[in-house]
Amino acid sequence: MVRWYMPIEFTLPDQDGNPVSTARYRGRRLIVFFYPAAMTAGCTAEACDFRDNYSSLQVAGYDLVGISPDPPARNKKFQDKEGLPFPLLSDQDHKVAELFGAWGPKMRYGKESTGLIRSTFVLGPDGEVEREYRKVKAKGHVARLTAEVGV
Repeated sequence: MVRWYMPIEFTLPDQDGNPVSTARYRGRRLIVFFYPAAMTAGCTAEACDFRDNYSSLQVAGYDLVGISPDPPARNKKFQDKEGLPFPLLSDQDHKVAELFGAWGPKMRYGKESTGLIRSTFVLGPDGEVEREYRKVKAKGHVARLTAEVGV
């Protein structure tokens, strides 16, 4: 388990354009998952997997937010279409993704590009990173995470 000894703090607009801050989640664990693009096959599979496990995560004391470089309106459409019960935050300038190391070079269809790297982080009640999952696959990732955190 990786442990960062500095609380991660950020504020981003949600799917409705309202600011959401990590301060809102202090005292609870927060799962932050970065997804490259709303309404694409892989991101839909991952988000729906989180949706299907959301109530179990909540009961176990975890909150959840998804973050992408999409604008709030696209995240709203994605949330409504897939019935996602958790906030989807917009990181259009990718500053928060950079803070987590979830923005950078990646391979896509055999070519290197720069963009969002599918990653998930578990923040503890104090805002410090307790677990990190980098360069994850969209399918199967949530099952691994829930097993490791005991949900």
